[in-house]
Amino acid sequence: MGTLPLDAIPDLSDTQVIIYSHWDRSPDILEDQVTYPIVTAMLGAPRVKTVRGFSDFGYSYVYVIFEDGTDLYWARSRIMEYLSSVVPRLPEGVKTELGPDATALGWIYQYALVDTSGKHSLADLRSYQDWYLSYYLRSVPGVAEVAPIGGYTRQFQVNLDPNRLRAYGIPVSRVVEAVRGGNNESSGRLLEFGGTEYMVRGRGYARSLEDFENIPLNVSDTGSQIRIKDVGQVVMGPTCGAALPTWMVRAKWSLELSSCATARTRLM
Repeated sequence: MGTLPLDAIPDLSDTQVIIYSHWDRSPDILEDQVTYPIVTAMLGAPRVKTVRGFSDFGYSYVYVIFEDGTDLYWARSRIMEYLSSVVPRLPEGVKTELGPDATALGWIYQYALVDTSGKHSLADLRSYQDWYLSYYLRSVPGVAEVAPIGGYTRQFQVNLDPNRLRAYGIPVSRVVEAVRGGNNESSGRLLEFGGTEYMVRGRGYARSLEDFENIPLNVSDTGSQIRIKDVGQVVMGPTCGAALPTWMVRAKWSLELSSCATARTRLM
């Protein structure tokens, strides 16, 4: 206790590294194919005291607790080293990452973006936070994470008409494949003409609703092209959320700040 740094809330927690994985599967499948392989791989890491794994619908959390006195960043580098051997063996589509270099007492600040004019939606507030305000906050010394709560992330959504799909004989998988292939770029080679090099590239990123609507799907019996707008509607909408705080129905948006484990909140 004599060497404990002076802070607003002294941190007495253990050295801990969190491994977060996302996969849209049930908890039992996540436990068998994601959580269990990661837990067994972490058991052999040096100076590890306890490994705990939790599986939820679509999410997996593995908490690796190290012995007292272990440097946090040394522990994180060891976890990355051992994690590199197990990630290639995980099922396709699993996204695994480390949690922020913060502790259980790292939540230091919370604020809300409020639109008193009524001219901006939750999507506008979320876009402002993600693309402008968060960059300024992350540049503050000692800030480990800027965690948003609520708001709507904008995305392009394709609303398909089952009757039109049946009439044209187009399955949903074909629409998914066409959207993925129609929103991509490809590179070619360099061509030399008269001592000048020309770079060949295929530009195919969709940037508007019209770009998605005009992605071709198939050709009809009469030879006309069938596009996405012929079988559905493309709109700009929000991502699906599991929950929404009650104050956000009034165009407010909340956010949390977490500090690094070595930061001093008293100074921040």
